[in-house]
Amino acid sequence: MLALFLGALDALVVAAAMPSIVADLGGIHLYSWVFSSYMLTRATALPIFGKLCDLYGSRNLFLAAVALFMASSVLAGAADSMPYLIFFRALQGIGAGGNFALAYVIAADLAPPHKRGKAMGSMAFVWGVASILGPSLGGFMVNYFSWRWIFYINLPLGAFAFLSIALFLKEVRQKKPNASVDYPGALVLTLSVLALLTAFLLGEHWDQWLSPTIPALLVASAAGVFLFARIEKRAPEPILAMEFFRIPAFRTANGAAFCSSFAIFSLSAFTPLYIQGVLGKSPATLGLAMIPLSLGWSLGALVCGQVIRPHRERRFSIWGALVLAGSTAMILPFTPGTPLWLCSAVLAAAGLGMGFVSISTLLVVQNSLSASDLGIATSSHQFARTLGGTIGIGASGSFFSGALTRWTDHPANARWARDFPQFFGQDLPGNLRHLFQSDLSGMLPQSLQNVLREAVLGGIDIVVGLALAASVLNVLCCFLLPKEGPRSPDAAPPPVNFPVRGGMK
Repeated sequence: MLALFLGALDALVVAAAMPSIVADLGGIHLYSWVFSSYMLTRATALPIFGKLCDLYGSRNLFLAAVALFMASSVLAGAADSMPYLIFFRALQGIGAGGNFALAYVIAADLAPPHKRGKAMGSMAFVWGVASILGPSLGGFMVNYFSWRWIFYINLPLGAFAFLSIALFLKEVRQKKPNASVDYPGALVLTLSVLALLTAFLLGEHWDQWLSPTIPALLVASAAGVFLFARIEKRAPEPILAMEFFRIPAFRTANGAAFCSSFAIFSLSAFTPLYIQGVLGKSPATLGLAMIPLSLGWSLGALVCGQVIRPHRERRFSIWGALVLAGSTAMILPFTPGTPLWLCSAVLAAAGLGMGFVSISTLLVVQNSLSASDLGIATSSHQFARTLGGTIGIGASGSFFSGALTRWTDHPANARWARDFPQFFGQDLPGNLRHLFQSDLSGMLPQSLQNVLREAVLGGIDIVVGLALAASVLNVLCCFLLPKEGPRSPDAAPPPVNFPVRGGMK
């Protein structure tokens, strides 16, 4: 749990320190890549560490992941330029991906199948604590010490986690004998995922999809997926066996994880723009208003893990999916006059539903494969969530930017659109996130502020509609989950017998 806390805290604490980092190192044009490099490498590391955990000892892999995370934290704290910081953040992402995958796999190893729900729910407590401490700790470090200490603080926590794992962690699951690593599959999977996520991260603005870069990345990713499937069918120990997708519970539960993450991350990324840009709240108020979403998510996961029982995973996933979809639908009629407390309450409900979906579908995925494949089962679910969240934010950003572009290009808004560049430059969609900062919003006349709120609200409605569509697909996936569970609460499901293909049994 402490190793998981390292990665969770790091993902949240950096955002609060980024303005100070840019002021010190410069390179504001590389601002987003401090986050993107971390997300990309974390996503690609998840399934690889999950598979390695099924082949080799969890303890040594965990120690390597924690050590890499600590070493890259020291290097990131000592970075003297933005490119170096981005590179070391990418190394951090690899360590964090290992921590995330192995923490959940080991928790599932230590708990018998009928108690895995409680173990997985307890892990959600870590995210709840990190969501509260992360932003405030980042601000405290920047104000009283230096932004470099947001990375150095990982050393004492990481050292304690490292020693505890080295001294006390025992292997409880027999690994596969004569294991071999699927290096070609790991390489192709890494390149394919990097191409896909980079395309959506670059495509945050609508006009960028018309450039040759993003289509080329998407074509490369599709070709990589095709090649990866061919490699996996012939590998003795594939990173992700294609036959797993023949199992209804595996594919539908991971599909639900993808769709729910698409919806919740889109809301978490663009609701702040509504609160600060449309409701006109201060950044401090915005931070407080967003806390219920994280707390609702953590509470939902914790409660679901405590009360869920074997054979009940489908029921809990449906309840959570319906709450998430209903909460998303409630955001659609929001106006500039909506009370802030109502917005926070709806976000809390959405987080609660997401908590139920995340735990119940994780248990379904874990129970859909044999105990020997527990690592790849767990990491595949985390990978689906990471992929859904990243694509959701990228797609929502593109639709949002496209809505603003259409608004500024409309003849009826031509006069207002001409007035914006003299305050904020030519790239209105690109500068939109900064328009409602307190030191910038005062530069706008009240008439322009009112018109801009209407434009932003129109873009937010499109994002919420997209999130609602994803949440409805999530409901469908949860209803399609098989009703049958494992044969007994204490027994894992029997191994799936696949035909022999290319040496794999």
